Amino acid sequence: MTDNQNLSSSMEDYLEAIFHIAAEKQAARVKDIATRLKVNNASVTGALRVLSDKGLINYTPYDIITLTPEGKIVAEDIVRRHETLKEFFIKILLVNETEAEDAACKMEHAVSKIILNRLIRFVEFVEICPRGGDEWLQGFHRHCESGKDTLATCASAISMCIDDLKKKEQKLKSAPQSIVLLDAMHAGQRGRISHIKTHGFLKKKFSDLGITTGSIVEVENLDPLNDKIGIKVRGYHLSINTQAAANIAVELFE
Repeated sequence: MTDNQNLSSSMEDYLEAIFHIAAEKQAARVKDIATRLKVNNASVTGALRVLSDKGLINYTPYDIITLTPEGKIVAEDIVRRHETLKEFFIKILLVNETEAEDAACKMEHAVSKIILNRLIRFVEFVEICPRGGDEWLQGFHRHCESGKDTLATCASAISMCIDDLKKKEQKLKSAPQSIVLLDAMHAGQRGRISHIKTHGFLKKKFSDLGITTGSIVEVENLDPLNDKIGIKVRGYHLSINTQAAANIAVELFE
C-alpha cells in the first residue's frame, strides 16, 4: 500500500476532492476538481498524473476519474483526519463551523494516526462521561468568552457535578438500559456498542472498521432502497447493509 505520508499536502487535497466528488457523482472530471479546489485545469491534470503514477486513481485524459481500491483507502484516511479535527474544534473547543473547517484543512496533513485516535477517544469521553457533557462544555465556553479567572467558582461547580452524578446514577439504577440492534435505530440516534453477536470473518471485518464493543456509533442516514445504513464510528463514515447491522447491539444514549 502507498504510504500517504509520502503524498504532499497538495496531493492529499486532490485525493480528498476526488473522494467527495465521486461520492456525489460516482466519478469525477477535471472541471469538477478544478471548481472544488479553485485551481486551473492544467494544475489538476498535473496532479492527476502524479496520483495515477502512484496507483491511487484511474485516469486517462478526457475521461472520468475514479479512485483505485488503494486510493480509496488513502482518501478515506485523509477524510477521517479532516472530519475528526473539525468535530474536535466544534464540539470541544466550541469554534464556529467555518473556522473549524478552515483549521481542519490546514492541520489534517500533519496529524499522526496516534493523535487522531486520541482526539476521537477524547471527544467520546467528554460526551459520555458524567464529569463532561454539555454543561461542562458550556462552562468552558463561558470561561473563554469572559476572559476572567473562573477557578474561584470551582467549588460550587464540583458540588453541582456531584449532585448531577448522583441523579444520573439513580436514574440508571431505576431505569433499564435501552439496547436495540443497529438495524432498528433511526437517523440521528447514537449509542455505545454493547456487544456483537457474529463471529469469524464478519466480526473481524467489523473490528477492522472500528466497529467493536464499547465504540460510540451514530446513525447518520438510512437508505432502505439499497438496504444500507450510513453510520459514523471512530471518525469513519461507513455504509453497511442492514443484515450485517442486525448483528450489532447498541445501548442508546438519551
